[in-house]
Amino acid sequence: MAQRILIVDDAAFMRMMIKDILTKNGFNVVGEAQDGVQAVEKYNELEPDLVTMDITMPEKDGITALKEIKTKHPNAKIIMCSAMGQQAMVIDAIQAGAKDFIVKPFQSDRVIEAIQKALN
Repeated sequence: MAQRILIVDDAAFMRMMIKDILTKNGFNVVGEAQDGVQAVEKYNELEPDLVTMDITMPEKDGITALKEIKTKHPNAKIIMCSAMGQQAMVIDAIQAGAKDFIVKPFQSDRVIEAIQKALN
């Protein structure tokens, strides 16, 4: 069965890019969210196998959303997406329980590698 993935990013273009990479590689994108508030709601509703989570978003940032999801779902698998120059936030995210991180602009082979590693 295809792995179920939730994509979280405030930029529709970035969500579309990740969705394109994932669907071409046989993953099932079950939902999308544009901020951390929606991310937590959608996670609770869909319980996906994995989440790709942007770090910098309005309303609630990715690290706060990650912590909330991990509190309720300790086995949640979340990969952070960051722009260059966000190393300190990436370290915070890993310490908060993120499985990995991918850097924008996305390289499709790196995205797939990170997701496969997190799911195994």
